[in-house]
Amino acid sequence: MMLWLWNALILLATVILMEIVAALSHKYIMHGWGWGWHLSHHEPHESKFELNDLYAVVFALLSIGLIWLGVNGVWPLQWIGAGMTTYGALYFMVHDGLVHQRWPFRYIPRKGYLKRLYMAHRMHHAVRGREGCVSFGFLYAPPLHKLQATLRQRHGRRVNADAATDRQDAPRDEQGAK
Repeated sequence: MMLWLWNALILLATVILMEIVAALSHKYIMHGWGWGWHLSHHEPHESKFELNDLYAVVFALLSIGLIWLGVNGVWPLQWIGAGMTTYGALYFMVHDGLVHQRWPFRYIPRKGYLKRLYMAHRMHHAVRGREGCVSFGFLYAPPLHKLQATLRQRHGRRVNADAATDRQDAPRDEQGAK
């Protein structure tokens, strides 16, 4: 009877840990030695898919492998894989759907947690290239005023840290332009 509770806790802990893993991977791999794939996410494009989407494929294959091992007797790997899959679904909804509007409908949050995520990722894309970006998480975003201050400190007038927060209701393209 208690096994279901352990499994639920493992799944939830994995979702939380995946945000940390994803933020560190984004900062040190995607904006580091893995920039070749991630560059496609920071450039304008016409295609529905980006080379950057291969990162999602890698994480999906890893979670499928863990679920398979868990189902075949290596507890608790299936619950770790299920937590990774849950994180991937949340990532897809927030990052691809809400922030980058890769879905057929448009929704721009006007307040609260979702607006903070939306605006933090817009500030991430306010910098051209891979150096000097802010906010590498996907489901957690630092306070917006801290991100703005960091951008101003790093880039001065080269990047308009306020541009990401003016007229929040205006649709923006991949580069943050209205």
